[in-house]
Amino acid sequence: MAAVKQTSHWLILILLALAQFMAVLDASIVNVALPSIQSSFHMTQASLQWIVTAYALAFGGFLLFGGRAADLFGRRKVFLSGVTIFALASLAAGVATSGTMLVVFRALQGLAAAFMSPAALSIVLVTYREGHERNIALSVWGAVAAGGAAVGVLLGGILTEYAGWRWNFFVNVPVAIGVLIAAMRILPLHESEAEHRKLDLTGAALITGGLMLLVYTLVHATETGWFLAPELVSNVTAMFVTALLLIVGFVINESRVKNPLMPLSIFRIRNVAGANGLQLMMASSLFSVFFFASLYMQQILHYSPVRTGLSFLIVPVIIALSATNVPRIIKRFGFRPILIVAPLFVGSGLLILSQLPVDGSYWQHIFPGLALMALGAGATFVSVSIAATSGVKPQMSGLASGLVNTAQQLGGSLGLAVLSAVAASGTTGYIRALGTQPDAQQLIAARVHGFHNGYLVAACFTLAASIVATLVIRNQTNVTVDPEALIGG
Repeated sequence: MAAVKQTSHWLILILLALAQFMAVLDASIVNVALPSIQSSFHMTQASLQWIVTAYALAFGGFLLFGGRAADLFGRRKVFLSGVTIFALASLAAGVATSGTMLVVFRALQGLAAAFMSPAALSIVLVTYREGHERNIALSVWGAVAAGGAAVGVLLGGILTEYAGWRWNFFVNVPVAIGVLIAAMRILPLHESEAEHRKLDLTGAALITGGLMLLVYTLVHATETGWFLAPELVSNVTAMFVTALLLIVGFVINESRVKNPLMPLSIFRIRNVAGANGLQLMMASSLFSVFFFASLYMQQILHYSPVRTGLSFLIVPVIIALSATNVPRIIKRFGFRPILIVAPLFVGSGLLILSQLPVDGSYWQHIFPGLALMALGAGATFVSVSIAATSGVKPQMSGLASGLVNTAQQLGGSLGLAVLSAVAASGTTGYIRALGTQPDAQQLIAARVHGFHNGYLVAACFTLAASIVATLVIRNQTNVTVDPEALIGG
């Protein structure tokens, strides 16, 4: 890559982090606006969920494709294309005249984010040298990735209450235009470093189809509560098996083709394999925090959307403090100790939240859990980003970026599906144990009991993440990998 003046490095990082912030923010900003959108378009509950699902499907399904495209066709080119489409899709979503139109443009937003996000992280990886300099850059990136969801809930509540739900989408347009103008001025060309530009279309179709079907199956399971409806198990199981077969077919294809979309030999880098597994489990646990806590505050404590959003403000603040201080610890001790300990902080926060009472108060019952969770999340996501990209050659940086983002998206979808089912099952079990028709107060207690079960299982995910870090992750900052082996798969 052509040399970039040191003074412009941080401008590049701010620019790319802002683009990533938009992508993460849009996964959560619309949640608080859903009741207003439902009222505007008279949508059913089932169709309303597609406003969230369409974005998650396209974003999660196309991430590997987008990451590899950045490697093959140029990071800057793919990044600019992604930002442009994201801005246009956001504008179109804001002026949508029907629920169906809004769902279509939400899917287009997700598609654009799937190309924008891995291309941006790939540029970060090749702009900063591996070591302390890159660790500092990734600490900023990790803070943005981990805190964006919480900021999305807050911003969504404010915009919905004071400006209208359409501004949840309009807000992206001026930001994206600013990113485009700045990117064309300060981003180097970042031409492809690959020896070929042959995109593995068969592999792309298999993995994109498999991941999208898997995400859809998990979201569908959450919506229908198939753990509680045996007649739906066969349909969900069939979709799940089909998704797995497509993914298996992708793996077989990648082991045989000359120019694979995802050279399997990237997993010979031990930290890449371990970090992506850890990311999957941490995302599975963390998505439940915002989901259950939002329901608890609005439906049990009767908080307004804005008050609910403000209640989460502590999360990005602590994440930012944690993430920006982690590089100094990594410089001294490496990222492995942090990846062993930090998930346990998240788990401790989840255990505190698993004791929420029906008549809880924010400072006594919610704040301590959120604070501990945020402290651990900031440290974890920074360290896992470093571990997942350490030892990866420049020509594979887009793929490595796509992998770690895919693990986060899939983990979030998987966790939300499993934990929602656990919570629903806990609520039903509580009601059955009463032996009588529950009154209103008992129904509230049953819902809170379900939240307890969800948080407890989420805490188990963080323990599993810590075990993976202990057994798999190594503090090897200079992993020697044969680039020819990586390129050839």
